[in-house]
Formats: sequence, structure tokens, C-alpha cells
Amino acid sequence: MMIVVNLAYFLIALLTCPIWIFSMLRTGKWRTDWPGRFGRVTPKQQQHQNADQKTILIHAVSLGEVNATRHLISLLQEQHPNLNIVLATTTNTGYNRATELFADTLTVARYPFDFSFAVNRFLSKLKPDIVALMELEVWPNFLKICHKRNIPVVVLNGRLTARSYSRYKLALPFVKPTFKRITAVAAQTPDYAERFAGLGVPQNKIHILDTMKWDTAQPGPDIKPENNTVPGSDEIATSFNLDLNRPTIVAGSTGPGEEQLIVTALKNLDINLIIVPRKPERFDEVATIDPACIRRSVVKNQSSTHTKLTGSTRGATPPFFLLDTLGELRKAYALADLVIVGRSFNGWGGSDPIEPIALGKPVIIGPDTHNFANAVAAFKQAQGILICKPDNLTQTVQELLQNPAHRSTLAQNGQSVIHSRQGSTQKHIDLILKNLPST
Repeated sequence: MMIVVNLAYFLIALLTCPIWIFSMLRTGKWRTDWPGRFGRVTPKQQQHQNADQKTILIHAVSLGEVNATRHLISLLQEQHPNLNIVLATTTNTGYNRATELFADTLTVARYPFDFSFAVNRFLSKLKPDIVALMELEVWPNFLKICHKRNIPVVVLNGRLTARSYSRYKLALPFVKPTFKRITAVAAQTPDYAERFAGLGVPQNKIHILDTMKWDTAQPGPDIKPENNTVPGSDEIATSFNLDLNRPTIVAGSTGPGEEQLIVTALKNLDINLIIVPRKPERFDEVATIDPACIRRSVVKNQSSTHTKLTGSTRGATPPFFLLDTLGELRKAYALADLVIVGRSFNGWGGSDPIEPIALGKPVIIGPDTHNFANAVAAFKQAQGILICKPDNLTQTVQELLQNPAHRSTLAQNGQSVIHSRQGSTQKHIDLILKNLPST
């Protein structure tokens, strides 16, 4: 069966090569760890491995999933220092972020393509006793090889959207054996749990444990917004030369079409507007909305070469500031008087609203929120978020800027929801340890 899957992968890669080669050249993604993508693990990547200890392999696909592992890994290291932890990532941004966060304390490796030879090479080198997949990322060869090696595979923070579920259902005879091999699923919601069951995971292996994002946000015990700060945010404000007499609006994790919508809606307001696109490959595209925008990558370099950034350098009222450096969204959120959460005005399902709310920020989100439907519903019920249609964005922002009391109430209500939902990460750890082989 694995030979058939390998052949299918090869044919798909061959037929689509003009598309993905052009895409990789255009975005720069061809600069990657190719040996790692074919299962090779270097001695340097194994520097924290100890053959006498149990090994947990955690797979986090990209930047967002890597960030979601922070609290999980911290608790595991604190509570069970006798365990080896390996964090494997797929994308370049995820790998860079994982290296930045964890390179000094655990093994960071590249997750391989699902060719059987690559998976076998990868698992033989790292020798995990259990595998934890963040959110989903189920691959047939990987699951089958783990099953043959008696390596349990658990899904953490399990999420299966209606769109993904409908696609899997089209190929149910092929995907069902793979899902049946999953040892346990920690689903975020009852809806997700039902979908995992519909794809073949036995009901007794599915546990509804909420999302670990409530814990990853880590708001302080005092829910007053002015007490929430993030190291490095002041440096962003300085490099942008923000006028602190103006309110600052941060549009975070935006998607195609939204940056133009936001710039147009807010262009006549006396504000600092910081836009943070979700995908790095879109930075140059977003900058073309108005060439007068101030790019973080440019002013950061100018600051490092001691070029003084004056008001005349940046323009009296720039159309927007573009945060085109990675790993700084949280810092930008800390500067905000108001946050607009992206991918929610263009039908892409919404980005994560939990992090800015945890920082004590009033948050506006668009009507497309199915990626975080459970969290948005909880915030909405507690009046801790504003859902806004694209046509009403200008008016909604103006009203909030004119009403500091409403902004404060939104932020405090939202933080109260987060406090009430925390504790999921410990339940996920308990599930991992429950399925960790004892011998």
C-alpha cells in the first residue's frame, strides 16, 4: 500500500511541478532544508537527545502551531524534565520560529515529506516513543509506519473545519484506515469531535479538551489593559517613530484584499495604522497599496545604522506602517489602542482573536470566523469582541475611538472569558502521558 501512496505522491508532484516550482521561485520558498524534507536529521539537531530517556515528538506545521506549543512544552519541561522533547515543523517560518524559541533546550527538526523512505529515515533517527500532531496534519504513510513501529500517535488541539471534513469525506475509503490508526484525539469542540469520528476515529479515542490557545495567550492576573506589556514593543514604536498622541490601530494576520479594505476605510482618520499580513510572501504586494507606507524591515535597518527617523522622514501622516518582519505580531498588539483581526473580511475563516484580547485590547473581527467559531462565540456572548461587516468598518472604528469606556469594557470582558477557559494544556499533557508506552 505504501508503494501505491509513494507512486501517487510522485505523479502528483510531477504533474504539478510547473505550478509549485513557479510558486517557490516567486516566494523564495525554494531556499529550504531539502535534506531535512527527505528525512535527514543532523547531529546538531540531535544535540539534546538522550537515548536513556523517553522521547515525545511534537509536530507543529507552521508559525501559528509552533507558537501554540509554547505553554505545552514549558509545562512538559517543568513537570517532566526526564523526557526528551523533539519539535518538528514543516514550513520555513515555523522552523525559524521553533529554532528561535527552543534551539537551546530541545531538538528542533524538519518534518519530512510523506514518502515512506523519508518517514522511515526520520523516525529511525529520532526514535520517538510517542508522536503528538498539532491540530490535524494526518498523513497516510506516516501513520502507517508509526503503527507498524508501535508508536502511538495523538492529535492535540484537534481541529477539523467543515471545509476540510467535506474534502476528506470525498475520499473516505482511502482516508478512513489512516484516521483509524490514530491512538487518541484531543478535540477542541464537540463539532470537531463529531467530524473526527465521521472519518474513522473510534468514539472512545476522542476527548473534548477545548483549545490550548486559551493558555498560550497567558494574560496577567490583573485584567486592566494598561498593565499588559510585551518586551520589544517600544522598539517597534521607536523605529516607526509613532506619534503617540494619535491612537494606534493594529490590523493583525490580514489576508488578500483586506489590507486595501482597511486602508481605504481608515484613510481619513487621524491614527497610526499598523498592518501585519499573515503570509510573509505577501509583504511586497501589500506595500504596493501605497508606496509611501513605512516598512518595518526598512526602518529597523535604518535604526541599526543610526539613521535618525524624523517626522519629515516618514511623512506627516503616512497611510500605514507595514510590519514585514516575523515574530513581532504580539509586540505590535501591545502598542494598539484597538485591534482588527484579519482573514475575517475575505471569507478565509478568521485569524486568532485570543492573543490580542489576552493583552487587554479591544478587538474588532469580521463576519467570517469559522476557524475560531467557538472562541468568537464565547467572546460575543460575554460582550468581549465586536463583529463588524466590511461596510461598517469606518463607523465602528470611529465610534470605538470616541468611546474609551466602551473599549475598556470590551477588553475586560474578553480577558474574563480567557481566564474562565484556561487549563486545557494540562489536560493535553495528561492525555500524552496516558498513551506514552511504559516500556
